[in-house]
Amino acid sequence: MATGSSRPKSGPKSGPKSGPKSGLRPASKPTSRSDAKRRAKDRRVEQRGTLEQLFASKEIVVTCGSGGVGKTTTAAATAAMAAAHLGGKVLVLTVDPAKRLASALGLEQFGNLETRVPDELFVDAGVDPRGELWAAMLDTKLSWDELVRTHAPDDETRDAILANPLYQNITGKFVQSHDYIAMERLYEIHASGRYDLIVVDTPPTRNAIDFLEAPERMADFFSSRLLRWLIAPYRSRLYNAASKPFYLVADRILGSQFLADIAEFFILFQTMYDGFVERAEAVTRTLQDRRTTFMVVSTLEAAPAREAEFFIDALEGRGFHLGAVVLNKVLPDYFVDRGATSVARSLAKDPDAVSEKVLDLLPAGTDLAMVSRVLREVGESFLNYRVVATREAEQQAELARKPEIVASVPYFESDIFDLAGLLRLGDQIWR
Repeated sequence: MATGSSRPKSGPKSGPKSGPKSGLRPASKPTSRSDAKRRAKDRRVEQRGTLEQLFASKEIVVTCGSGGVGKTTTAAATAAMAAAHLGGKVLVLTVDPAKRLASALGLEQFGNLETRVPDELFVDAGVDPRGELWAAMLDTKLSWDELVRTHAPDDETRDAILANPLYQNITGKFVQSHDYIAMERLYEIHASGRYDLIVVDTPPTRNAIDFLEAPERMADFFSSRLLRWLIAPYRSRLYNAASKPFYLVADRILGSQFLADIAEFFILFQTMYDGFVERAEAVTRTLQDRRTTFMVVSTLEAAPAREAEFFIDALEGRGFHLGAVVLNKVLPDYFVDRGATSVARSLAKDPDAVSEKVLDLLPAGTDLAMVSRVLREVGESFLNYRVVATREAEQQAELARKPEIVASVPYFESDIFDLAGLLRLGDQIWR
């Protein structure tokens, strides 16, 4: 696949430190130290730049977050925005096996082979794209087969591994192979130079930690004492007194060929150990490279917010670059607007003062007392939402301590099911 790059790869090698960024407006003038502190944090968030600037300076964006927070949708939306406005070839690679991304991108299906999103879908959404948007979803089995073909020392070993019954049956489950092969696939695609930007949609947060550590864990496994103990009898064809009963029982329970198959499988795989270690180190260097950044997606609900904080700390502890936090389903900032709050308080306290004026706009015979009750409920409801919005502003400020960019997405009236919806979401956070 030829590179269709139109977006230059040169430029700043780290996220921008300044630029306009709108944030939540405070509900009132600060009357305490905590209010002043929040205002100061909000100002720092505003000065940190935009996702557009961040994506323009990176080649890999790894999107992380707990389940159900809109991570896959956010990854697709930002990739679509990058293709539309930055140009070049942009790939969104989903590691989570969910199928939602295909329908949102207007594709009947897609898999390990990258598939281009038709330009016509952008045009239908009112956008003339500068670049190309591609999509792929990890196929664990096919990716493992390709990995074996790459690292096997010779054709005989390659064919033996691919034909091994254990390999054929457990490739998708073996020592979290899905996580490892995802990193392998990301590295392979990036090293190929086919794309100017790759946006990766990872599994939910704590699994995403496994995703990051998978290369090192895989290399450690192939040099582990457990593996040496398991395959030693089959290397030497000798059974000591302690191990022989175990193998005899295991053979009766699991089948006479089970342990032989697993031993052969790991013996063959150990021939690729050097390749695994070398690639694992290369993958780690790629993730820590200045051209790679991480974007944590969350909502401000208690559990997802805690997961986001956990992952932010984990990234910092591992030396990875945290470029952005995207907060989905955030209440609109008018809930903390002083003018709107004043109106709501007036309605809640004295709805009768407004009821008579509103009554003139309603059908004849409308009960004045009912109008007052409705207006009072509107005011009280607004003030209740204001409490939540104020709490969200504080949580947002807390999450803004470490990332360069914090962007928020309001509640949408309808689900996102097509490219136009993805671009609408992207517009909320891009600049």
